[in-house]
Amino acid sequence: MSLSKELEVLKQFHCENDRCVLSVYLNTYPGDPQQLNGGWRIHLKTGLKRIGEYITASENEKELKAFNELKKKVTEEVESKKNNLSKSVVIFAAIEPELWSVHYVQVPVKTSFHWENLPMTEEMEYMYKAYPESGVILPSYGEVRILDTAMGAVKDELVYEFDSGVEAWKIRKIESANHDRGNGKKTTAGPALEVRPRTQIKGFFKGMDKVIEKLKKERGWHEIHVSGETELANAFAETLREKPASCIYKNLNKSKANDVIHQVFEK
Repeated sequence: MSLSKELEVLKQFHCENDRCVLSVYLNTYPGDPQQLNGGWRIHLKTGLKRIGEYITASENEKELKAFNELKKKVTEEVESKKNNLSKSVVIFAAIEPELWSVHYVQVPVKTSFHWENLPMTEEMEYMYKAYPESGVILPSYGEVRILDTAMGAVKDELVYEFDSGVEAWKIRKIESANHDRGNGKKTTAGPALEVRPRTQIKGFFKGMDKVIEKLKKERGWHEIHVSGETELANAFAETLREKPASCIYKNLNKSKANDVIHQVFEK
């Protein structure tokens, strides 16, 4: 399910009688001074404790029981990812009716906790408008690397290689979206092709426009961003049916996926 569709589902979700939805926005950005030495743990524990005290004061045993289950589940979820956290964690959860929606995103948020009869999606919607589903394209000689992103995070990565034998582009699936392309390990990529005149480069990328259009439709991309050496980036952008949202003139092909996203969306 695309993030836009998931947001629509969340906006339709509600409790019939008692409050039942826990919404958590947790800043886990390591670069934030407040997050030194795992500061997010303190904020998570404190925020959940305050909601628990509020529900206890209301003397609603049903709500308190449901909240305590969610508190445990949310804490275990974030702790299980403690060594691999992004900038923020957004969670919408409920016991009855059941709801469990977790998002680890590369977008900073202000930490907040909510206990209501529906998910508090306003901040999530704001982030989505700023960072919708997007395709990040990194053209180079011999291959075109593609990152499928949403909310500033990488969902998937693909590489299309040029097969000079049949003069066509073929897909090579990447095993991990954040693998280190610069680690010196041998890959199945073909040898780099000779540098070509700009007019020939544009012809070289012929056929990739249809690939990009197909991916855009299938994956619900709202935007396309292109990054690469100036001549390559411009030539590739000219093959697209629609002008890309941005062109970044940097060769990021050997960078980890999350580093690419940082360069593209936080320029």
